[in-house]
Amino acid sequence: MAPVSPAPAITPASAEDTRAVFAGLLAFNQAASGDALDDQPVNRVIHDATGRVVAGIAADVCGGWLMVHALWVDASQRGQGLGQALLADAEQQARTLGAHAVTLDTFSWQAEGFYLKQGYEVFGRLQDFPPGHHRLYLRKPL
Repeated sequence: MAPVSPAPAITPASAEDTRAVFAGLLAFNQAASGDALDDQPVNRVIHDATGRVVAGIAADVCGGWLMVHALWVDASQRGQGLGQALLADAEQQARTLGAHAVTLDTFSWQAEGFYLKQGYEVFGRLQDFPPGHHRLYLRKPL
């Protein structure tokens, strides 16, 4: 009978360890897909007259999709079309980079109505994320 190996030690990951995990996954994905999953950043901001950032979008194109990670407009600037302008600009940049669609997620207390007005559709919903709310997943063809 073969000797039983002790279970591997699971420990908290350092920042360097976490980078190693992502680098390993990236290498695996690139071996399977070539450069199809290489991220191309699409990050934009709007400054006010004093130079303060009052709105921005953080996104990237990966696998032919624009993936929006964050879209934010300062409360003092909402209702002026800044979010719509940022999203439209990111979508145009994504088209230039060869994207054919957009995906993003939002929470039930955030911007579902805003995204629906921009032509997005909900394709997934996680209930009780966090409890009493839900997380929505949206997409839009470009």
